[in-house]
Amino acid sequence: MADKMELNEVEVWDGNYAASQALRQAQVDVVAAYPITPSTPIVENYGAYVANGYVDGEYVMAESEHGAMSACVGAAAAGGRVATATSSQGFMLMLEVLYQASGMRLPIVLTVVNRAVASPLNVRGDHGDMYAGRDSGWVQIDAFNAQEAYDLTLCAFKIGEDLDVRLPVMVHQDGFVTSHTAQNVYPLSDEEAYAFVGDYKPVDEMLDFSRPVTYGAQTEEDWHYEHKAKQHKALMESYKVIDKVFEEFEKKTGRKYNRLEQYMMEDAEVAIVALGTTVETAIYAAEQLRKDEGIKAGVVAPRSFRPFPYNEIREALANVKSVAVLDRSCPMGAMGALYNEICGAMASTPANPLVTNYIYGLGGRDFAVEDAKNIFREQKANADAGYITTELQQFSGLRGPKLAFYEAKRS
Repeated sequence: MADKMELNEVEVWDGNYAASQALRQAQVDVVAAYPITPSTPIVENYGAYVANGYVDGEYVMAESEHGAMSACVGAAAAGGRVATATSSQGFMLMLEVLYQASGMRLPIVLTVVNRAVASPLNVRGDHGDMYAGRDSGWVQIDAFNAQEAYDLTLCAFKIGEDLDVRLPVMVHQDGFVTSHTAQNVYPLSDEEAYAFVGDYKPVDEMLDFSRPVTYGAQTEEDWHYEHKAKQHKALMESYKVIDKVFEEFEKKTGRKYNRLEQYMMEDAEVAIVALGTTVETAIYAAEQLRKDEGIKAGVVAPRSFRPFPYNEIREALANVKSVAVLDRSCPMGAMGALYNEICGAMASTPANPLVTNYIYGLGGRDFAVEDAKNIFREQKANADAGYITTELQQFSGLRGPKLAFYEAKRS
């Protein structure tokens, strides 16, 4: 029986295959799953690795995504390295158990292939499921391409399992645009990858009968508040471990990651803040506008959605005149989730950039370079005028009559 797969220096993988290879190389003990498009190949591949003897683990076929995460909680509490994958409706069905996993401080890794949430039914990518989990107590890290899906999944195990964190970790990638798009990926060898992740060190495992423990105890008002505050503190302070793991990964691979990625921000007067594959589109648009139109455009991308990099955001946008925050999810009666985070970060600073919200790309609607350029141009008009010249929130790329729910004050 084979105990490893030999990998070439360069592989052509899509995001799903990249994530599944990271699970194999981390030697995950248990993957419990109920497959759902577009994340299905991640757990499907892991099942094949188990069947072919490439990993000494267990693949549990659950009856639902709720059951899958419940099985993950049980396996992690028993002392195993555990992971799974999901998307959209499956994520929503898991949501109840996500809070259980984080409250029990179980370092499960969940690879989320982001997809629109019904209704109407849609299997293409947007960030509705990502935002739905933002208060569930998980570390949330965002990959912008297949290479990052591989790298960050390996990092996720090391982050979540650190004794100063001991929290579950989600790694997000965009449905189809990343998950099903083949790109060059530079993987580590099996030995290098496992050495980086390290052996799993159980904490308070339920199968240690010499030291009985209880999970999921009831607390009510006596201690519930203190438990949640301690959990919140661990999540907020996990940035220290995230930074440390990213530094270690850079030393091993030369690939550098930051909790807040910044592109051309040194002299930027206008900026786009975005997540996922949109980031690379915005970078290309900014480069073209700098070259062709002299617009000093930059891009800011939170790599860590939880814990959110508030201090880094303040520094990055301190000298920017106008900012567009792009939300790939319909906020349903409010401003976009990322927009609110950015405004929250900037509210307590002397900097006072103009900040507008763009809803875009819902249900997989394409976001083209020209769309990004137009948003940058509108930010340039805001910066030149000294006030917001468009609606405070608008729907970019929407067909039909223009929708304007929040009008900006003009002076």
